[in-house]
Formats: sequence, C-alpha cells, structure tokens
Amino acid sequence: MSDAQDPNALYDAAVALKEDGNLEGAVDALLKIIEIDPDHLHTNMALGVYLHKLGRFEEAIKYAVRVTEIQPNDPFSFTQLSVIYQRCNRIPEAEDAMAKAHVLQGRPASTGQPESSKHAQ
Repeated sequence: MSDAQDPNALYDAAVALKEDGNLEGAVDALLKIIEIDPDHLHTNMALGVYLHKLGRFEEAIKYAVRVTEIQPNDPFSFTQLSVIYQRCNRIPEAEDAMAKAHVLQGRPASTGQPESSKHAQ
C-alpha cells in the first residue's frame, strides 16, 4: 500500500499538521483517513479530541462513540468518551460512560457521589 493510501502514514501526517498549529488541516486530513478506513482507531480518537477543540461538539462525540464501538472492552475508550461528554456539558452521558469504564476495569459503577462524601449525608 502506498503512503497515499496507508492510514498509519496519513495519520502521522495529520498529527504533524496539528503539531504545527493547523488543527483544521489536521481534522481535514483525518477525515480523509476515515474515508479509507472508517475503523482506524487512532484517527477516530484524534477526531474526538480535535473536533472538540474546534467547538464541533456533536462531531467530536460521534467519533468518541465510534472508538467505543471499535474497542468495546477497553476502559480507556469509555474514559475518553466520558471526558468529551463532560467538556460538551453532557453530564448524564459522561457519567454513564465513566460507569462503563469502571465496570470494564472490574470496579463497581459509581453512584455519582464520591465515596469520601457519603459520610456527610
């Protein structure tokens, strides 16, 4: 596969654009990768983060959700989704995603209140 069609090489080029301060260009490059390989994990992860930084919240969420579909047993995928939901002010969805991450880690899902504050009730 030539570099022009290799998702990993294209991803590296997109990240270089971001590092050079061209976030819009990086997003455009990442979206081209999605056309070649819709399941490219790192591309979907980066799109979630970069689109959020650009204020394109619904698109950011779409790609963060896609990461959890690609890696449904990875707690980090759900943690990243939770963070993006939080930053988009979608707290119930953020809590659900974090609860899923906890379950995948073998920890109980949170009740939404820190353990340390339960004694104050």
